[in-house]
Amino acid sequence: MNTKPWLQFYDDVPHDLAETPQPLYRSLEGKPPQQVALIFEKQTRTYGELWKNTGKIAKALANIGIHKGDRVALLLPNCFAFVETYYGILRCGAIVVALNPLYTPAELAVLLLDAAPKALVVPTQAVSQLPPGLPFPVIFADIANDGQKEHEASAEYPGSLCLSDWLATEQEPETVPIDPTQDVAVLQYTGGTTGTPKGAMLTHWNLLSNAVQSRWWMYHLLSNSQDTVLLGLPLFHVYGMTVGMNLGILIGARLLLLPRFTPQAAAELVAAHHPTIFPGAPTMYVALAEYARHTQLDLSSIRTCISGSAPLPQQVQEEFERLTGGRLVEGYGLSEASPVTHCQPLWNAPRKPGIGLPYPGTEARVVDEEGKEVPIGGAGELWVKGPQVMKGYWRRPEETKDTLSAEGWLHTGDVAVMDSDGYFRIVDRKKDVIICSGFNVYPREVEEVLYQYPAVLEASVVGIPDAYRGETIKAYIVSRSGSPLDLDDLNAFCRQRLAGYKVPRFYEVVDTLPKSAVGKILRRVLRDQSRGEGLTTSPNTP
Repeated sequence: MNTKPWLQFYDDVPHDLAETPQPLYRSLEGKPPQQVALIFEKQTRTYGELWKNTGKIAKALANIGIHKGDRVALLLPNCFAFVETYYGILRCGAIVVALNPLYTPAELAVLLLDAAPKALVVPTQAVSQLPPGLPFPVIFADIANDGQKEHEASAEYPGSLCLSDWLATEQEPETVPIDPTQDVAVLQYTGGTTGTPKGAMLTHWNLLSNAVQSRWWMYHLLSNSQDTVLLGLPLFHVYGMTVGMNLGILIGARLLLLPRFTPQAAAELVAAHHPTIFPGAPTMYVALAEYARHTQLDLSSIRTCISGSAPLPQQVQEEFERLTGGRLVEGYGLSEASPVTHCQPLWNAPRKPGIGLPYPGTEARVVDEEGKEVPIGGAGELWVKGPQVMKGYWRRPEETKDTLSAEGWLHTGDVAVMDSDGYFRIVDRKKDVIICSGFNVYPREVEEVLYQYPAVLEASVVGIPDAYRGETIKAYIVSRSGSPLDLDDLNAFCRQRLAGYKVPRFYEVVDTLPKSAVGKILRRVLRDQSRGEGLTTSPNTP
C-alpha cells in the first residue's frame, strides 16, 4: 500500500522541505529596503523601515528587562504596530502572545494569568478599560501611528510607555541566539475540543516552515515582481499570521492591512491597490462577491486565495473564481499546526471536494478509536505530523500528552476520509456530528446542499435535542439580497439531494449569523441559542 499516494500529484512542489531552519524574523532580512512592505490607509512602511523599527523595538524591550523566553502580549488589530512589535519581540528572543482586542476583560484576565506576560502592548483606545496596577509594563501603540495620542493615553495610565518614543530612538539591538526548532516564537491560544484556553507553543521553525510550505504551494501563481496581499484576516489569529503576514513577508509582498473586514473596506483596497493574494474565510468571499455583483467591482487582480477557518462550500468557490478568474481553494489546519496541514492544489491537478492534499513534508493518516489506520475510504480521526506541528501546550503536560503522541502525531479531533489518490475530506468535527435516529449526520454535508440553493447567501446547521430522534436538524439561513426565500421550495430542494434523515426539520431565516473574529460561523452559539429558546419555528413535515 502506498502510504503517501498524494505525492503523485505534487507536480513541481517538493515532497519535503530542504530549507534550513531559521529564526522567523530572518524573513525580514535582505529585502529591497525601498520596497513597500505595509500599507495602512494612506501610510506606508518600506522593508528598510520595517527592519529598522523592529530592531529599535527589540532593543527597547531589552532595556525594560525583557529577556529570552519572556512573554509579551499584543492586544492590537491589524496595523503597523502589530507587525513591528511582533517581529521586534521575536528579535529580542521573547515570545509573542497575540490576543483578540475584542475579548472581554474577564476573557483577557484568564489568558493573561496563564501566559504571565512581562509586558503588554495595547492600542490607545484601550486606556479606559485597563485595570490599575497591572504587574507588568504597558506600552501604548496608536493604530494610526499618532504619537500625541499615545502620550495622552500614557498620561492617563501612570508608568506606561509609548511605542512612538521607542521608534524615535536610534538603537541597535543585540543578536539573541535562537534555536529555531526548539525556541518558542508564539503562544497561540486555542479553545481546542474542550473549550478551555490552551496556549499552543509554536516555535520559530513551526511558523516559518508553514510559511515556506505555503509559498511552495502557490509558487507558480506568484508575481515575477511584487505580490500584494489583502489582509482582512486578523493577524492575532494564526491563519492570518501565517498565510497572510509571515508568508507575505517571506515573499517580499506588500501587505494591505485592514483592521476590520467589511466588504466595502476590502473593495476600496482592491480598487486602489489591486491585490493578487487574498487569504480569507468563506464568509469573506461570500460578502466580497456579493458586494462586487452590486457595484461592478473588478476583482480580476486576485489570482490566489486559500480559504481557511471553516469549510468552503463548493458554490462559493465556483462563484468567486468566476468573478476573479483566479483560484480559490480550501485549506485545512488548526492552531496546533501553525496552522495549515492540507490544501486543495492550486496547479493543474485533479480537483475534488474537500481539503485536498497534505502540505510538503506533512504526513497524514486516518485512524480508528484505537489509533489503527482505517481502510481507504473509511472515516476516522485525522492525525498529522510535520515541521509545522507545535512543541506542545504551554504549562499543560497532560493535555499535550493527550493531543501529541511521542512520535509527533497531532490528534486533530476531526473526522476525515482519504480516498485512493490521497485526497482528504473532512466529514466534520467529532463534537459537531449530529446523531439523528441512530444515524450520523455531518453538518457540512447538509450545508453544502443549502449553499446550492440560489436564494441562500449563508447557512449553518446544528443539532437540537429531540425526545424521539435523539437530535433533530435545524438550519439557520441568511437569504440573498433581492431573492425571496421560499422555505417549502428550499425543503423540497434538500429532499431531492439528501437522504430523508439528513433533511433539516426546522428552518430559521435570520439577518446575520454569529461569527468569530476570522469570519468563522459559530455553530455552538446557534446550538446554545436553539436550546435556550426552544423550538420556535415551524417544523418541516417528515
